[in-house]
Amino acid sequence: MLAFLVNNAFMLSAYAETHIFGLSSLSAFAVIFLAAATVITYVRSSLSFRSDANLLHSINCYLVRAIFFSVLFVGIADVVIAFIRVEGVLIGFLGEETFKLIKKPLFVGPNIHLPIIGCSFILAAFTRTLGFHWLALLIVLAELLIVICRFVFSYEQAFMGDLVRYWYAALFLISSAYTLYDGGHVRVDVLYSGFSRYNKARADLSGAFLLGLSTCWAILIVGFNGKQSLINMPVLNFEVSQAAIVGMFIKYQMAAFLGVFAITMMIQFLSSMLDNWANLTDEPGARDTSANLH
Repeated sequence: MLAFLVNNAFMLSAYAETHIFGLSSLSAFAVIFLAAATVITYVRSSLSFRSDANLLHSINCYLVRAIFFSVLFVGIADVVIAFIRVEGVLIGFLGEETFKLIKKPLFVGPNIHLPIIGCSFILAAFTRTLGFHWLALLIVLAELLIVICRFVFSYEQAFMGDLVRYWYAALFLISSAYTLYDGGHVRVDVLYSGFSRYNKARADLSGAFLLGLSTCWAILIVGFNGKQSLINMPVLNFEVSQAAIVGMFIKYQMAAFLGVFAITMMIQFLSSMLDNWANLTDEPGARDTSANLH
């Protein structure tokens, strides 16, 4: 998966476009070879299936923490910038040239959003909170603010609704992987509850491989299928909504959330497969998530 994503970045770079049959092809092969060699080397030194499952889950938790801080800080920063654009405040403080720049997505995205996202990945290495409950609370508060402003002050702008949709999309798509780990997804149980522990492990392992991984790969292949694909194109162009300068500049990130969803879910499905294989081989440390099933 990582090799696929790295090669996608190679193929979209300006250098790859001018050397599509030269160095870029060699680079793609080198990335795949390096990924395969790394996996083989790690597997040969691996301690157990359970430890590998826990390692993958830890990686996923880090990614989810980083995305949480990203959407939190980008959402706050972008809604402030949108308010400045719409109301025209602080022009004297910012200067006419800066005020013109914050109206351009191609300036706001690379120069404001990306540094915030980079700092969020650093911050995620020093904290252990996943932040889902806080993000849910912020969504409620943001929606409450819309209601108060609309019916008390008769004031409403497009960026206010954009913030709610942005945070809700992140909450729904990014927290799905941890919900899978915690056994919190809703499922219709006809036969599963009557299975033995080993048959439950076989069912979960088969479902993760046949249904889970295939769904994630379908999203990645379609979403990253060339420069004009539904994830690549918005991200490359820092695409914004039709609300333009009166809304937030975060539509491209909401497209990227689809890719993040597939990536985190794939990692978690792989972790689940290893964990269930450990159950089949009676490795110690099995978790019981049956109480969380609905």
